[in-house]
Amino acid sequence: MCKDVRVRFAPSPTGYLHVGGARTALFNYLFARHNDGSFILRIEDTDRERSDVELVNAILDGLNWLGLEYDEGPVVGGNYGPYFQSERKGIYSKYIEILKEKGSLYPCFCTPEELAKRREECQKRGKPYRYDRRCRQLSKVEIERRMREGIPYALRILTPDDGETAFDDMIRGRVSFKNSELDDPIVVRSDGSPTYNFCVVVDDHLMEITHVIRGEDHLSNTPKQILVYNALGWEVPLFAHVPLILGPDRKRLSKRHGATSISAYRDDGYLPCAMFNFLSLLGWSAGEDREIMSKDEIIERFSIEGISRSPAIFDVDKLKWMNGHYIREMDENEFVVLAERQLINNGVDLDSWKEREGEQWVKRVILIEKEKMKRMTDIFYLTEFFFNDELEYEARGVKKHLSKPESKLMLQKVLDGLEGLDERAFYPADEGGALDILEDVVRGVAESEGVSAGKVIHPVRVAISGRTSGPGLFEMMYLLGKKRCVERINVALDRFFT
Repeated sequence: MCKDVRVRFAPSPTGYLHVGGARTALFNYLFARHNDGSFILRIEDTDRERSDVELVNAILDGLNWLGLEYDEGPVVGGNYGPYFQSERKGIYSKYIEILKEKGSLYPCFCTPEELAKRREECQKRGKPYRYDRRCRQLSKVEIERRMREGIPYALRILTPDDGETAFDDMIRGRVSFKNSELDDPIVVRSDGSPTYNFCVVVDDHLMEITHVIRGEDHLSNTPKQILVYNALGWEVPLFAHVPLILGPDRKRLSKRHGATSISAYRDDGYLPCAMFNFLSLLGWSAGEDREIMSKDEIIERFSIEGISRSPAIFDVDKLKWMNGHYIREMDENEFVVLAERQLINNGVDLDSWKEREGEQWVKRVILIEKEKMKRMTDIFYLTEFFFNDELEYEARGVKKHLSKPESKLMLQKVLDGLEGLDERAFYPADEGGALDILEDVVRGVAESEGVSAGKVIHPVRVAISGRTSGPGLFEMMYLLGKKRCVERINVALDRFFT
């Protein structure tokens, strides 16, 4: 590429950073990094009623969490600022005056109510609406009269009557629009504020943006923006409109499909590395049969040519699978820090447990189900029975394993065996030897009573954890300790067999 690549992500702070916006930001980031270019963040906050400072911070936090470091923008600054549209009003005024001087604009006195009525009439006739250009036909005398009377007006850009406005999209190929079917886009509203399609052109030109990579929902804006580029005599950047993201039902991704904001996925226990990897594959392929790739590998392989023209399907089960992979690969100490944060957020007093059982015991408990986790938030449910002696018993577990007379006998026999053990069978004794001792007790009961091991293991599991599944039974008993195992079996005997 002859020019240094400069791309931008330009969100409006009218909502949280959602999956679609995050993927757009990611594709821009990857394209910039792959081409040794610059990734710019610009906040399009001209919608004064809906823009929110809190949402600006949420966008910055979301990008930071994903690891999308921008080279220019809010906080970090740069040579092409300001990076908030609300701070660029003077810049826009300058180029509005230039368009006026060139005769590229004309006043439109149509009220919003009049325009809405005409749009409604078109809909009733089943025809697409476009501005009928009636104010374009007003004489100079009539225009001056209306202006003297103080009638509010917007400024529209003159669209050619014939021909087409076309561009070569880097994903979709040649895209063209008949000028006769285009509106004369409004550049300045009747309240004096410039419109999105004008501001974005001025900003992209002055910030020397070379490639505009954005969602295909912006495709209809592109000819309007090209008209502004042409009117100002500026070079048009290259465009790439990425396909939409759909839910499993092949409808546009929305709240009905679950969480849509990046912050919601973060709070739900997803890792940034997993989300980075997952989002990169939503509509893009490296051309090889690989799904797990590091950030550096994705940057190295990324290209616009690898982006599909078809919509991407957001598969949350695939995201969970990928997140589980990254959890399993995570360094133990890093995992423990994140897991402890989740447990504390769920009300577990880890300080008291560390004081009572020791820091290594807490770490051992946290690591016991690491291989099974798909989200960091899973840690609370998976380990709750270690930190809470008031168990909630699964109804199906009670019905199947704690409602039969033979189960009572098995629990009593195991209880007798545990009573005779010393501390060598429990934490912090050597785990290998301790697990053998505990297994001998449980399997010994099964052998002496002439039943399968499962007839003993399952009732004991439900009695000491309230669950029908979880870590290995002997590991649980080892970590819970003799006193708590005995107490829990006694509670189960009293509750379900008296």
